[in-house]
Amino acid sequence: MASKLEQLREMTTVVADTGDIDAVRALKPVDCTTNPTIVLKALGTPAFAGAFDEALAWGRRQGGSSTGVANAVADRLAVSVGSALAELVPGRVSTEVDADLSFDIEASVERGRRIIADYEERGVPRERVLIKLAATWEGIRAAEILQKEGIDCNLTLIFNRTQAIACADAGVFLISPFVGRIMDWYAKSTGKTYTAEEDPGVLSVRSIYDYFKSNGIRTVVMGASFRNVGEIEALAGCDRLTISPALLSELAASEGPLERRLSPERAEKIEPIALDEASFRWAMNEDAMATEKLAEGIRSFAKDLRSLRGLVEERLAERPAA
Repeated sequence: MASKLEQLREMTTVVADTGDIDAVRALKPVDCTTNPTIVLKALGTPAFAGAFDEALAWGRRQGGSSTGVANAVADRLAVSVGSALAELVPGRVSTEVDADLSFDIEASVERGRRIIADYEERGVPRERVLIKLAATWEGIRAAEILQKEGIDCNLTLIFNRTQAIACADAGVFLISPFVGRIMDWYAKSTGKTYTAEEDPGVLSVRSIYDYFKSNGIRTVVMGASFRNVGEIEALAGCDRLTISPALLSELAASEGPLERRLSPERAEKIEPIALDEASFRWAMNEDAMATEKLAEGIRSFAKDLRSLRGLVEERLAERPAA
């Protein structure tokens, strides 16, 4: 019998949530997603030593303040990781707009444009890239502008169906509703251990999927942030699932039938909801979990971005090798 990973590939586009080159070669995902945490980890491996040296050499040729140059080098490195992944996967690579721009529409749009320009300079067309933004109201508005310019976006840190609906209304190409982080919050809040069928994160993604499919919404639903293979199996059939190498390997080693749990034909009908900024912000205010996890996620990515920039600034200050 085919492994559960092979069976999953038959019903869902499998995406790797990693910057690990060796894992991508071995597991052969269609797409790859990255974030500042993944980029920082990838740049600590031998595979990206050359890219780090190239970016530092480029940075030393730039003018401006040391902080500004370090930030530009960090931006260049994020695209270096994405470009390396794009050579290995047939689909798309997601690269994240700086988390500290999550509440700045204009700056997010400009950063998204620069990411695309950097990829195109390296020979990676925009059709192979997704600009990843946090699903704040401002992030969604930035994505709406970028989508109209032909730049496809991946809206991340989605914890509430309201965020997903706002993304669909903005014409966003893809959304990443989180599973494990939702479950983490409820497990901590209630002290309960959840089965896959009870898992609040699984139920959240199913609700978003049903809303989109029953209303003819084309935005791709990509479940993310998994804690165990049970959550993945419970979402088999979702448009896409972005999965860590460890869980991909576990699925590859697992046998037994894998039941399709989501399909457009079986989507529960959910009436469409009209949203404006006030109703979006009120819905988020009423959902303590979504509000807390969105803020926590932005802070976490911003922290890792600061770590990357700090590392770059230290390396730039070193005397280059002769």
